[in-house]
Amino acid sequence: MTNTHPSPEPVDPFTGLYAETRVRTPGFIMYGPHCHSCYELFYVESGSCRFLINNHMYDLHERDIILIPPLTLHYTRYPFGSCKRTIIFFRKEDLGTDVPELIPQSLNFFSESLIFQVPEAHREQINSWIAQMITDLKINDSRTPAMMKILLQGFFMLCGRVCSLLHDPPVNIRTTNPQVLLAARFINEHYMQPITTADVAAAAGLSPNYLSRKFREAAGIGLHEYLVFIRLDHAALELVSTDDTITVIALRCGFSDSNYFKDAFRKKYGMTPRSYRKAL
Repeated sequence: MTNTHPSPEPVDPFTGLYAETRVRTPGFIMYGPHCHSCYELFYVESGSCRFLINNHMYDLHERDIILIPPLTLHYTRYPFGSCKRTIIFFRKEDLGTDVPELIPQSLNFFSESLIFQVPEAHREQINSWIAQMITDLKINDSRTPAMMKILLQGFFMLCGRVCSLLHDPPVNIRTTNPQVLLAARFINEHYMQPITTADVAAAAGLSPNYLSRKFREAAGIGLHEYLVFIRLDHAALELVSTDDTITVIALRCGFSDSNYFKDAFRKKYGMTPRSYRKAL
């Protein structure tokens, strides 16, 4: 049976601190982005999903958590198979006054979308904490509202202690896979140097062949293609922001052969570096 969930824009399910765990399949359909008046915490317990938020797209995998601020447009898709996910709706005041100050980067933690990862060693602990919240909601007695706040505060304290905050993935990388992100960041930081696939793989802690395959799955292009893309991107910026010669710019951006640079530039931008500089 195909699951459907027509979501008008915006929707506001908040009637109190709430949590639910469900398994979604590729047949689940969410009709367009929606938003809430409260915070939403989205945790991938197993499987993977595609999360779109504020015109950014991320592939979330098991143990990933994304925090969604109020009135932030978002929606999910499940193209990778079954995905077990938990969502928690809450307001900032549910955390009390002390907890937010103890969370890393608390000044902007609740003002923007953030992704963090649960270490494998603490997966069961996090899952157990969520299970307690689900159980208490089912009990639903006079103590439940207070218990839910206590559990939510403990959950955030635990995440602040053991989880790793992920910064935005580099350009064109749509994954939270830590090795792929390490590779992409290594390229973004060292594109001007004569780096090889083996260098990138060593930085990511993977074999060159395995990294190349995982990288193509995440970025849609090969590792070397991504390196060239980043180098061209920086070269294009320098062409319009400096008066340096094309050869100097090519060398500075990691190209050892100026003719190869010109051919690659024409292929990406549809014109020569000289024409690009004139046009802009």
